[in-house]
Amino acid sequence: MATIASPVAVERTDRDIYLDRVRNLAPLINESADQIERDRRLPEKLRNGLYDAGLFRLLLEKRFNGAEVVPSDFSRIIEEVAKHDASTAWCLCQANGCAMSASFMEDHAANAIWGDDPKGVLAWGPGKSEAVREGDGYRVNAKCAFASGGRHATYIGTHATMLNQNGEPELNENGRKIIRTMLIPAEQIVWEDIWNVVGLRGTASDGYEVKNIFVPEAFSLLRDNAKERRTDHPLYLFRQTNLYASGFSGVAMGIAQSMIDAFAKLTTEKTPRMQKNPLSQNAVVQSEFARASIRLDAARTFLRSELDDIWAAVLSTGELTVEQRMRIRLATTHGIHEAKGAADTVYDATGATAIFASGPYERRFRDLHTVTQQMQGRRAHYETVGAFMLGNPPDLSSV
Repeated sequence: MATIASPVAVERTDRDIYLDRVRNLAPLINESADQIERDRRLPEKLRNGLYDAGLFRLLLEKRFNGAEVVPSDFSRIIEEVAKHDASTAWCLCQANGCAMSASFMEDHAANAIWGDDPKGVLAWGPGKSEAVREGDGYRVNAKCAFASGGRHATYIGTHATMLNQNGEPELNENGRKIIRTMLIPAEQIVWEDIWNVVGLRGTASDGYEVKNIFVPEAFSLLRDNAKERRTDHPLYLFRQTNLYASGFSGVAMGIAQSMIDAFAKLTTEKTPRMQKNPLSQNAVVQSEFARASIRLDAARTFLRSELDDIWAAVLSTGELTVEQRMRIRLATTHGIHEAKGAADTVYDATGATAIFASGPYERRFRDLHTVTQQMQGRRAHYETVGAFMLGNPPDLSSV
């Protein structure tokens, strides 16, 4: 008599929980996509759903009501969001990278921004920024841009060059300028609407100005500085850049996957003009579709394998090496460009159907090509990693 095996209970991981939350929010994200594109903002109803799901807190320490998800899971969760809307995924990735700052700040300040406010979000962007010491804080002036998600953030950061009383840059023990990040309540920021762009329109990555604002010492930090890190959790041995790159690569892959899925459906429905058979019966289309699919799958597998391998090594050694940082940069840059290549293949094969704004291709095409133009998608990263692999001194500015 055959025996029937009893079902084995499988413990749900943080990844499972957050992926389910994204899937539950998927109808709302899809429903909001046109409004996001039109208004260049994430609408309040969607933001509330994202807050409730904890998706702005994936990389925040648990002691500040965060999740502390591991790097590979973070990339996977962001990819799942991007399948539905790239701007939403981009804003989440940006805010999560910024939230790692909590681990380099005094607890009471981090709690004021995140722990005590379930809607607490930090955003920032590059630009010219300067700070002078004044009493128990700093006097800050800045003009910056590319503050993705800044329009719904509660705090805005600026990376300020520290100046002495003579207006000269302060230098650290290595003779380099000291750059200290200042965190400022959003209501004190002067905004400039500059985000009229091809893609990722909903990120509202606008310009902003800081005019002679005082920032208390507790609301400033030296990013990724081991001396200021206030936790032993291995996640915060990773630099913010490493997690930005992992998440933004996930954005690119999510966009590409949604285009591939839409094309697979289209091939059974569309018979091109002056042809007798649907696209699914076309040998060229079959070959190109297979190549695009494996191109994306291979890049995704490579990225997740690298992140998982590096995470295991960091757990074992308690450090993140330069070599590992270079591997992350290579895998994430590769992921972004392979996603673009796969998406371009199916976009071309779609024909005229792809150009209509009402379809699933046009906006995603623009979003993905905008991802590749951002800092995380620079092809120059290949040179940085290649030079290091060939024995040259490491350029650590982007890793």
